[in-house]
Amino acid sequence: MSTITKVSIDGMTCGHCVAAVTEELSAIDGVQDVAVELNKGGISTATVQSEGELDPEQIGEAVAEAGYLVVAEDA
Repeated sequence: MSTITKVSIDGMTCGHCVAAVTEELSAIDGVQDVAVELNKGGISTATVQSEGELDPEQIGEAVAEAGYLVVAEDA
């Protein structure tokens, strides 16, 4: 069963930001797909499809590795 997690991310401004976040989130075990909606200078949204529930700490670490900050998460 697939799970969808929406993550609000602060600080993204360009396509490179989207690519970096997509790459880091895709590297989490169980992640099947990542789609990022860029809101330049505001709060962007990543929609993560996975095989099951994801660890919020793992998501935060992946986004931080890309250089950004998770401000909210909805499973």
